Amino acid sequence: MEGGTNLKRFIVMTTVFIMLFLSIFLFYESNNKVGTASKYNMYFAPRTLYWGVEGADVKTVQDKLLRWGYYDGYVDGIYGARTYRAVIRFQNKNGLNPDGVVGPSTAQALGMVTTAPSSAQGVSRKSDEYLLARAIHGEARGEPYVGKVAVAAVILNRTRSPSFPNTIAGVIYQPLAFTAVADGQINLTPNKDSINAARDALNGWDPTYGCLYYWNPATATSKWIWSRKVVLKIGKHWFGL
Repeated sequence: MEGGTNLKRFIVMTTVFIMLFLSIFLFYESNNKVGTASKYNMYFAPRTLYWGVEGADVKTVQDKLLRWGYYDGYVDGIYGARTYRAVIRFQNKNGLNPDGVVGPSTAQALGMVTTAPSSAQGVSRKSDEYLLARAIHGEARGEPYVGKVAVAAVILNRTRSPSFPNTIAGVIYQPLAFTAVADGQINLTPNKDSINAARDALNGWDPTYGCLYYWNPATATSKWIWSRKVVLKIGKHWFGL
């Protein structure tokens, strides 16, 4: 009788121990996954200014460019056409990529601090990777994984085309180029798949075979896009040249 009681007590204690261990493990894993994107955001996502954003940083850029003779508009904190053109003029004058985006290099030339902490290693690659992941998440988070990589590949293909800006930020923030930028979804925190897809594209995977465009035929409103040659279809997106 006593042996049976001890056995039951052992089973109960073992079960409680296993449940406690699993609870701790699941809690750690959950926080670790949430923390991944946050760590990318903290260390590798510089404050980027582009057409459509507003704020004190934009006012600072406008004020500097106005005093230096590049800008001829109001210092209103709204990044519009005049600010965009003024930034390009400044970039051309200072040997920077003329993409109309105030990223780390342009911000440094303007005397502004917008980059990630100096202790971060490989910040250029990581900041590009994270920005690309944000674009993927905003444009294709409901697509299959290969479709996410394909969207990133189109962005990278554009940087190598003379018809587009030659930086990732320039391509993504080119006025009216991507819906995710226009509606603000570019600012959502990317998930693990989007980050991995960005990394795969940067490492050379191009499922589109060099495509420069993609669109969803069910929602596309541009008549011009239908003049593009369709190369392949992945998920809901068509990819073309």
